[in-house]
Amino acid sequence: MVNWTNFDALDSYQALKNVQAVDVRKVMSGESGAKRVKNYSVPMAEKMAYNFAAKAVDDDILAVLQKVSDEAELTEKYEELYNGAIINTGEKRLVLHQLCRGQLGKDVVVDGVNKREFYQAQQDRIAKFANDVHAGKIVNGKGEKFTTVVQIGIGGSDLGPRALYLALENWAKTNHTLKMQAAFISNVDPDDASAVLNNIDVEHALFIVVSKSGTTLETLTNAAFVEDALKKAGVDPSKHMLACTSETSPLANNDKFLDSFYMDDYIGGRYSSSSAVGCCVLSLAFGPEVFARLMAGAHAADETAKEKDILKNPALLDALIGVYERNFLGYATTAVLPYSQALSRFPAHLQQLDMESNGKSVNRFGEKVNYVTGPIIFGEPGTNGQHSFYQLLHQGKTIVPLQFIGFKDSQIGNDVVIEGSTSQKKLDANVSAQIVAFACGKDDENPNKNFDGGRPSSIIIGQQLNPETLGALLAHFENKVMFQGFVWNINSFDQEGVQLGKVLAKRVLAHDTDGALAVYSDLLEI
Repeated sequence: MVNWTNFDALDSYQALKNVQAVDVRKVMSGESGAKRVKNYSVPMAEKMAYNFAAKAVDDDILAVLQKVSDEAELTEKYEELYNGAIINTGEKRLVLHQLCRGQLGKDVVVDGVNKREFYQAQQDRIAKFANDVHAGKIVNGKGEKFTTVVQIGIGGSDLGPRALYLALENWAKTNHTLKMQAAFISNVDPDDASAVLNNIDVEHALFIVVSKSGTTLETLTNAAFVEDALKKAGVDPSKHMLACTSETSPLANNDKFLDSFYMDDYIGGRYSSSSAVGCCVLSLAFGPEVFARLMAGAHAADETAKEKDILKNPALLDALIGVYERNFLGYATTAVLPYSQALSRFPAHLQQLDMESNGKSVNRFGEKVNYVTGPIIFGEPGTNGQHSFYQLLHQGKTIVPLQFIGFKDSQIGNDVVIEGSTSQKKLDANVSAQIVAFACGKDDENPNKNFDGGRPSSIIIGQQLNPETLGALLAHFENKVMFQGFVWNINSFDQEGVQLGKVLAKRVLAHDTDGALAVYSDLLEI
């Protein structure tokens, strides 16, 4: 059995308070910087690498971070998680999203059900359904093939699957695996659903209603909105709609749907891209084989997360450096900056993943903690961000750690030489230059043109963004967030902060209001 202890009760916490600070500008300049770039790199799954040369760490700090990992039993806690311990203490649940993509340890059996077999069975059912749709065996009411799939969900039912779809859409077109266009409806704002419906051929669209409980207000509202649109188009909604839900929800085995596919309470929404939630829409869009490749990449990253040596475990190392920055260097924010247009929505997914998981102020036992926890996450793709918020990152008073992601090759391979180099080379030159500029800065007699430097960053480097590398990226960040939650002794797998607004919204709709709530309701004429 592992011990769950507050971070500031660890001996290694006190040791981190006493480490000598690293001057990023100094260590990244000249030959010392070149050596760091070569030496401070850790292999990742799918032939990627995590390079942390521009982080404010050195060998002495890394040694203490290893002590943190060992003392806090971080890899042992991960082992308990994938072997079926009740890690989600707030809801008294297991945490099994990694099990969706492969067996990491012992069989996990709950109420006589082998959970790996359950998840695999759902993937197999979805694969058969998707193949039948693609082959024209499952068709619309007029006997015609479906051409579009639309996911109706919110939060984790939208952000993760949407980010993954967009990341692979152009890759799939290039590799002739785009079976169906995909679209997503999430916001209860009727303009969201209307915009999607106006841009698709409704008669040839298949809609997936995603709600684990089957009671999510926004999702059910949007499902009803779509059902109304289908009826107005003269088609039977039950021949155009699927449910992705739990076996005990009101959506399960419901004759309003063509079929129902299942997840369970052990898969949190923001971790559900590996479950039926992601499997259904991505298998319909790209084919089940592509989803299997995505899961293979994620599983390979999950395997590396077992390593006790932090220099062989990129997710653990990334997590520990982030903890050091948050708790000892006082950096409250992290920017995620993918130099890949395909990852345009990946920062939004990571924003939910990180902030919903580790935005907590009590420990696993409900006791207030005396240290800060999860950072604020934001980001946009480069080079667009360079012409937007990088000004503050370079010269603002607030230091923001940076997490770059870059690839040597483009997805599509369509490029031209302009002024001696290709667009991809220009993209990669930009990310390299930014890392050095942030770290080393530039002295200038004109204060307006002076750059202090000392802005820490890391970069994940891969050859190309494809299903395997995307899966590995997904799992890397999920495991990073998990390890940070373990360090802070918080429950990263519930989200009580999301619930209060939902409850109050239902009170407003029931006209059960008083005080400020009543006044705002009147102002909006609800």
